Amino acid sequence: MTQPELEMHTKPPLVPSVRRSRKERNRWGVVLAGGDGVRLRPLTRRICGDDRPKQFCPLFGEKTLLEQTIQRSESIIPSERLLVSLARDHVDWYSRQAGLLPSQCVVQPGNKGTAPAILHSLLSIAKLDGQALVAILPCDHHYPDELSFAFDLESAFETAAQRPEVVVLLGAKPDYPEVEYGWIQPGSPLLGGGSDVFQVRAFQEKPTLDLARKLFERGCLWNTFVMVGTVEAFLRIARANLGELLDLLGSAPMWAGKETHIEHPLYRRVPPVSFSVNVLAAAEPSRLAVLRLKHAGWSDLGDPERALLAIRDGGQKPKWMTECLFLAFRVFQRSV
Repeated sequence: MTQPELEMHTKPPLVPSVRRSRKERNRWGVVLAGGDGVRLRPLTRRICGDDRPKQFCPLFGEKTLLEQTIQRSESIIPSERLLVSLARDHVDWYSRQAGLLPSQCVVQPGNKGTAPAILHSLLSIAKLDGQALVAILPCDHHYPDELSFAFDLESAFETAAQRPEVVVLLGAKPDYPEVEYGWIQPGSPLLGGGSDVFQVRAFQEKPTLDLARKLFERGCLWNTFVMVGTVEAFLRIARANLGELLDLLGSAPMWAGKETHIEHPLYRRVPPVSFSVNVLAAAEPSRLAVLRLKHAGWSDLGDPERALLAIRDGGQKPKWMTECLFLAFRVFQRSV
């Protein structure tokens, strides 16, 4: 299918030294930015003074998490092929995001979980480019080594191009037996010896603590929820369990290079669905591969404790943290 002419924009890459495969004209990305960030709200309210979701909060430096994710993504993916999934309730915040182009926005009436946002974007891309290679990129992640992550994402694109039948998940080495993450048990190397890409032997979503301990001991990986695959591979594993949802979303307006809003009446019929639970955990393991992150590090910033640990490990306190410590010291002085 011939791709329509899209508005072209250029922005400085995050990592200029990464080999940027612009010759891969079928490279696309979907940034997930429609979540509500409820668990991190005690911290984001302290930083920003309001109830904005965490993706619109500058946790690290001056840029928000969404701005950082867009900049990170555009070091690998052309900006005109980057879709950003948003929720209409957040318009007061996303409309002020530097680096977010209106032409990139796909706006849902509300947050219905990750599956509707991902599937609508995949259907849009499939109509424009049936040979698309697509990266799914959550916007609430932190990588201490951005350069290493850029190389890992590049490697995932190259793997998906070589093995178009699989979806490549990016897996992180775990620090402890977390029960809130998905876990991936790697199998044999996918591309031969010496490769950091493995077949998936099993996928376990949010295990019990006892099982999480066993997975940790076996050397399993955390699922970062960053994924790369052909649009066909994504839709194949989704249709196996979410065929009705795909058909319903297929009747919505598709993104085609300009700001797109999904109608509210249609979205009322969309159930809340998790892509990780209802697609990845239910998929045939042979349809999945895992690329082990090398040195990037990873945090999903899911709650205040994880966010503060990520900031601590980064070695540099952001301005808001210094101010909070100063205020706490002033309160302490008044009380003695």
